Amino acid sequence: MYAILETGGKQYKVEVGTTLYVEKLEANEGDKVTFDKVLYVNGQAGAPYVKGATVTAKVEKQGRGKKIIVFKYKPKKKEHNKKGHRQSYTKLTVEAINA
Repeated sequence: MYAILETGGKQYKVEVGTTLYVEKLEANEGDKVTFDKVLYVNGQAGAPYVKGATVTAKVEKQGRGKKIIVFKYKPKKKEHNKKGHRQSYTKLTVEAINA
């Protein structure tokens, strides 16, 4: 059985035991997080969400991704802008899908 859930403006297809990286959540390592924005579970599609369906996951890690360089450059104008960015994430392991 799998479910499709929505968090951080993105949708994820998950099964029990799935490990996924989502946008940073306000939770400590070891905490359990419950998602109620479930779009699809057990052959049942929601409009927009399935009523009464939840996905429970355990927070494994809070971290930050690799640094990316954002460089903007306009030729002949002596204009350039260099910035670095590291996206924060939360690593989750799905423990239960309740339909």
